[in-house]
Amino acid sequence: MPGTPFTGMGWGIIGHDWAVRLLRRAVEEGSLSHAYLFTGPQGVGKGTLARALASALFCEGSPRPCGACRACRLVAAGRHPDLLWVEPATEKGHLSIEQIRDLQRVLSLTPNLARHRVAVLDRFEQATLAAANAFLKTLEEPPDYAVLVLLAPDADSLLPTIVSRCQVIALRPFPARQVEEALVTHWRVEREQARLIARLSGGRLGWAVRVATDPAVLQRREQRLGELLALAAAPLTDRFRYAAELARDLEEACEALDLWMGWWRDVLLVSSGADEKGGEPVLTNLDRRGQL
Repeated sequence: MPGTPFTGMGWGIIGHDWAVRLLRRAVEEGSLSHAYLFTGPQGVGKGTLARALASALFCEGSPRPCGACRACRLVAAGRHPDLLWVEPATEKGHLSIEQIRDLQRVLSLTPNLARHRVAVLDRFEQATLAAANAFLKTLEEPPDYAVLVLLAPDADSLLPTIVSRCQVIALRPFPARQVEEALVTHWRVEREQARLIARLSGGRLGWAVRVATDPAVLQRREQRLGELLALAAAPLTDRFRYAAELARDLEEACEALDLWMGWWRDVLLVSSGADEKGGEPVLTNLDRRGQL
């Protein structure tokens, strides 16, 4: 289960207060929807919110989630038997109809430990048409104990018939300053590094935390920027060859494209003299100001 680490203590969500209030009230009043669609860019906190919802539903203590009971600890460790997490197979890059059928089989069984089963379908926009249509049957007639949570970048990436059967909760990126303060306060990141990561994150706190705790992400950034600068002066045949190689891995391709779009945005801002607003830098690549 990727995303910002979930401790199981309280809802454990920084920001998205309105979404937490909505879901907490639904849990307390027993008025949960049978299906939710959490939307927002990768790393904005959709998975963390889904795990927090599951913990609140399964919690055996008070207030929910308490973070101390067996259920909360199992969710935090990713081992609760009633929390089902389905994501695209890495080698195929899509959610298959076989995965949906396996999920439907498990959902047909009553919960093991809790009153509910929570099924989270990550990156549901990558479901095949056959998989999406098969899952539609579950959305139309879910078991009483099932809570279904779909995660996707936006509602437009899914079939309208899927979206219409879900309660949509749209999570928005944070201002860069809020991400910076969260990194400094909660993850003890040095201020200068936190400012750079916050700008690179595009307001996605989960992504920012991953970068702050995994040096390899920034190392890949350096590699990608080096490739970008080299390609700018390379023959067209070399560019096509590189594009073909990059296209073999969807996740890496998206990561590279996001990085490059941020770079060329910065180039345009610098060239137009609009790289500051109110005395504050608006560049994404703050550490590369001299090369833009």
